[in-house]
Amino acid sequence: MFLYILSWISMIFHVIFLTLALAAALFYLAELVEEYTVITAKVIKCTIAATTVVYLGLLVLESFPFSIIIAGILTNGLYFLLLKDFPFIQLTSPVFIGSVAMVFVNHYLAFDFFSSVWYPFSEILAYFTICLWILPFAFFVSLSASENVLPTSSSATEDTKEPDYAYPGQRSSRRQGILALFNFLSRKTEGYLPTRTKTY
Repeated sequence: MFLYILSWISMIFHVIFLTLALAAALFYLAELVEEYTVITAKVIKCTIAATTVVYLGLLVLESFPFSIIIAGILTNGLYFLLLKDFPFIQLTSPVFIGSVAMVFVNHYLAFDFFSSVWYPFSEILAYFTICLWILPFAFFVSLSASENVLPTSSSATEDTKEPDYAYPGQRSSRRQGILALFNFLSRKTEGYLPTRTKTY
C-alpha cells in the first residue's frame, strides 16, 4: 500500500516536470520563430509539402478513405495560403477560420476511421502527430512572430495602424500571443522558466 502511494506521488512529480519542460520548450521555440521568421516560413512550407506526400502515401499504400485524404490536402492548401502574409496571421480572415474548422473536421474523420479499423497505437499516434498536429502547432508557436517585424513589411490592412517603433537594443514593450503568456508565467513563477539572453 505504501509503495502504491509513492507511485502516485512520483506520477504527480513526473506530470509537473513534463509540463514545465513543455512550457520551456514552447517558450524557446517562440523566441526562435520570432527571431528567424523567414527560415520558419520555409520550414513550414517544406512541412506542408512533406505532409501532402504522406497523405498520398496513405492513399496508395494504406488504402485510407478518400474523404480523409481530400480533407487533409484541402487543409494543407489553407495552411499554404496562410503563409502568403507570414508572419502576419489575421485571426478573423476566412483562410484562418477555414483552417481551424478543417482541423476539427480532420480530427472527427480520423477518430471515426480509427474507431472502426484497428491499427496499433504507435501508428495512430504517428498519423495524428505528422498529419494533424505538426502544422497547427507550428502556426500556434508563430502567432507572436509578427510583433518585431518592421512596419514597412506589414500587410496592406495594417498600414493604417500607427507603427510601434523601438530604439536599437530595445524590445517593444507590447507583446501578444504565446510570448506574452510565457512572460507572465515566468514573472509569476520567479524564474522557473528559462530565458535566452539576446545580444543586439
